Amino acid sequence: MKFTNGYWLLKDDIKAHFPRQTHSVESDKRSVTIFAPTKPINSRGDTLDGPVLTVRLSSPGKDVLRINLTHFSGVKQTTPQFELFEDPSQDVDILNDEQKTVIRSGSLEATVLKNGQWGIHFSADGRVVTSTGFRGMGIIQKESGENYIHEQLNLSVGETIYGLGERFSTFVKNGQKIDIWNQDGGTSSEQAYKNIPFYISSNGYGLFVNNPGRVSFEVGSEKTSRVQFSVPGQSLEYYLIYGPTPKEIIQKYTALTGRPALPPAWSFGLWLSTSFTTPYNEETVTEFIGGMQERDIPLDVFHFDCFWMRPYHWVDFQWDQDAFPDPQGMLKRIKAQGIKICLWLNPYIGQASVLFEEGRQFGYLLKKPNGDVWQTDLWQAGMGIVDFTNPDARRWFGDKIRTLIKLGVDSFKTDFGERIPTDVVYWDGSDPERMHNYYTYLYNRTVFDVLEEELGKDKAVVFARSATAGCQQFPLHWGGDNESTFESMAESLRGGLSLGMCGFGFWSHDIGGFEGTPPADVYKRWIAFGLLSSHSRLHGSQSYRVPWLFDEEAVEVMRQFTRLKMRLMPTLFGHAVEASKTGLPMLRAMFLEFPDDPTCRFLDRQYMLGNALLVAPVFSPDGWVQYYLPAGRWTNFLTGEVKEGPCWLEETHPFTSLPLWVRPNSVLALGAQDGHAEYDYGQGVTLQVYNLKKGQNALTVPTVSGDVDMAFEFKNGDGGLEIIRSGAQKPWQVCLINVQKITSVEGGETVTGPSGMLIKASAGANKLTIRY
Repeated sequence: MKFTNGYWLLKDDIKAHFPRQTHSVESDKRSVTIFAPTKPINSRGDTLDGPVLTVRLSSPGKDVLRINLTHFSGVKQTTPQFELFEDPSQDVDILNDEQKTVIRSGSLEATVLKNGQWGIHFSADGRVVTSTGFRGMGIIQKESGENYIHEQLNLSVGETIYGLGERFSTFVKNGQKIDIWNQDGGTSSEQAYKNIPFYISSNGYGLFVNNPGRVSFEVGSEKTSRVQFSVPGQSLEYYLIYGPTPKEIIQKYTALTGRPALPPAWSFGLWLSTSFTTPYNEETVTEFIGGMQERDIPLDVFHFDCFWMRPYHWVDFQWDQDAFPDPQGMLKRIKAQGIKICLWLNPYIGQASVLFEEGRQFGYLLKKPNGDVWQTDLWQAGMGIVDFTNPDARRWFGDKIRTLIKLGVDSFKTDFGERIPTDVVYWDGSDPERMHNYYTYLYNRTVFDVLEEELGKDKAVVFARSATAGCQQFPLHWGGDNESTFESMAESLRGGLSLGMCGFGFWSHDIGGFEGTPPADVYKRWIAFGLLSSHSRLHGSQSYRVPWLFDEEAVEVMRQFTRLKMRLMPTLFGHAVEASKTGLPMLRAMFLEFPDDPTCRFLDRQYMLGNALLVAPVFSPDGWVQYYLPAGRWTNFLTGEVKEGPCWLEETHPFTSLPLWVRPNSVLALGAQDGHAEYDYGQGVTLQVYNLKKGQNALTVPTVSGDVDMAFEFKNGDGGLEIIRSGAQKPWQVCLINVQKITSVEGGETVTGPSGMLIKASAGANKLTIRY
């Protein structure tokens, strides 16, 4: 929200008060409180008549400072509040002398000068990462009676800002006005389904605003050299998080707001949907599943979209008996083929649903201030919305889900959750403005918790559209309603990259686009992108997404990239385990992996899948693609070609190819199977070794539960490469990429492999020594 008219003037309806100096400082062992008057204090009389901003600094964790700005502290504290995981044992160092006050947590410190103009400098490792000063903090009063607090942090020359949720606008957020307010706006607008009040700066810090309601960011768009963020009310609280690397920032941010759960291994396979408004019944479902099997395309999940229930009855959790006369038998037959089941749901109860009257009677639906059920005809006729602040309503909704799980359902697509009204009353008295964004946290947590309770830990997965801070704990999320164009494919990627910068480890998108029917070229190019994402789903709106409806080449492309992903599962699931432990996303912006390469700051048409695979999707009908390789000796995974970076490349690819490069000094674990996502990753695993530097490297192969199955240590020196295996006693082999000659092998035998020199470890061998 903009409050100024240019640099010097305020808008006509705005009155603002800015801290002018430090008047007094109070401190204890863990915090500092500063009283900052908004006018110069030259005598005792100046302390009368005028606002004072109270600034309190403390630390919830290492390298993190909490800054709380308060005008009136007597305002009633409202809910909801973000659930944060703070560390009360974190050491805090405080220096308070005549010249300045300093509070330090880890490497991060804040310095407030006691003489001269007001300001706070945030420093780490001997440099200032950002600061707030002249007209930075502000108490804003509008003629209408509305009150706001804002803060402005300085942007240094060349500094770039990332994150703020799943945003489909440009990846670098400089110059943008962003409101943290969940809306169902598709992928082609400035609106977003997943709004996160958190950003990462290229200057080595992250910033999280601790407010679940509307937070307005002006990223160099009101003051070109500042990031402004404001909230309605009388107080604002934010956390400054020092990295200094983007990865370290994300790890510390997710330690505060929560880390993703580990999705089940099968969820990384291919999901096939009935699509939205397409006609379907059990015969259609059987035909689609059979068609995939006949064409040798691995399928792990079948999703039933909205019309598994009757029209106008969403949601009543009851199968449409005309289309599905024997749902229990149908699900049993599908699951016997090794395929999991996902069902669509949302938190809206149509008036025709048998649950509407039940929800009304027991107070499970949101109400108007006069006590009536809040209703609308937008989406479902006369629908109400479940009030998840009511524990009985959560139990009621959850029990309906339990019944379906016992029927054989493995997952739920938790659609919607953005169109939450603010003219309502919640059961627990929550502020409806703050609940608008936070609603999705309660909604998705309710469904996720029931899945965990019924299926077990690491067995729960949802397919969610809406999110707020903390929702990364309940994976996974998909990008919402995109269009069937190359432009929408590119904007979908930008959204996924931005969301990953906010600690969301797992993300997907509708392959081919949701709205309309994609041309065959868009569909085939999107397949490669979709299968080289953390999760992969075929889903559309008015038309089906099975490949044979496009052309025969689409079948080949689908088969090839699905089987490629299945082979990569030991590597990809290892990155999934990493995401659950650190918060680092599987789909990573180039800046996240290469923060010191200035070219990578702006790249949003390519990404890293984990830390070793560079993917550059093709966004053109003729196969032309332009992309960048950072410094080092890169190897094309598909062809074995080697390129020395840094360099820009321009190429033309057939539909069965795209730029897929392996980072130097990497080891990939390839599985021995390619028919499903869930299998024994250690059995017959192949370790592909790419240009290892001298020294030591390590790689672990996970089990499907996320534990370590096999661990490998690589010692590379002048005498050759030594690989030591620990863990399960299973067959394994090593492929040295781009090595032309091996002089000797101890602990195995050399054979000619399809992509390099292949060394099979002897039965029971725990060590290979290779000289080349």
